Amino acid sequence: MTGEPLTLALQAPIEAALAPLRAAHGREALSEWTFSNLYLFRHVHAWRFVPGDWPAVVGRGYDGAPLVLPLFDIARAPQAALRTLSPPPARLYPVSDRQAAALDLRRFDVQAWDGDADYVYDAQAFIDYAGRPLASRRSQLRQFTAACLPHSRPFGEDRVADCRQVLAQWMAQKGRAGGEADESPCLEALKHARAFGLRGFVHWVDGKPAGFVLGQTLAPGVQAIRFAKGRDRHVGLYPFMFRHFCMNFEAQFGEPVRWLNFEQDMGLPGLRRSKRSYAPAALLAKRRLAPLAD
Repeated sequence: MTGEPLTLALQAPIEAALAPLRAAHGREALSEWTFSNLYLFRHVHAWRFVPGDWPAVVGRGYDGAPLVLPLFDIARAPQAALRTLSPPPARLYPVSDRQAAALDLRRFDVQAWDGDADYVYDAQAFIDYAGRPLASRRSQLRQFTAACLPHSRPFGEDRVADCRQVLAQWMAQKGRAGGEADESPCLEALKHARAFGLRGFVHWVDGKPAGFVLGQTLAPGVQAIRFAKGRDRHVGLYPFMFRHFCMNFEAQFGEPVRWLNFEQDMGLPGLRRSKRSYAPAALLAKRRLAPLAD
């Protein structure tokens, strides 16, 4: 099942297919369910579009396993169609708890990888960083605001150059060569931000670009944080940027922010520690299903 490469021309049909899935899940909408996410990471996952009565995007996970992302409610599809769509060793992915509850799981071989799960946070937690689990982040925020007088503005096309500068500094801090990490997807996101509905804020310290955060609406009140980049020299910058995002997004863009989805940790220990340090309200499991013969 080869399919066709993901191109910008496929945005409308793929978005039309994924929008009902996001709407039905609300806070539990999964981070993969947008065209922009699929397109921006099309190379690392080798995503390709397969049209037909039961359309899908096929590729591989971060762990290299072959995956099939259905562009429909899998509870509506015949078992035979699901088997045809995901020949071994491929598996249907991501399958949410809500979707799994509508299926007879005895008809599937079920797997789950911890690195796939999305991290979901109560936006209020980023405003006050209250409680013992967030004590270190609260301390970092105080350190940042005591040492810096940040200047913040909404992201726009006129601020792409500043974001590119931050990204280059971030890559250097991480010791990454060009094209490694998520540099290429981030550069494309900056280029296509308006078309993809990516919105957020850019921050400066001492007149120099220091960081930026770009989010995307998954469902009413739910923002997926697609990219957050900052200069390591400013301790507490990230807690400040997330706080600013939650406090100012509605006033700037007219949408409330009740939940943040920080996406998955890909099984990377450092990324896992960082995401868990913000005390997630929930982890959204994503099952991988292989349909069994009737």
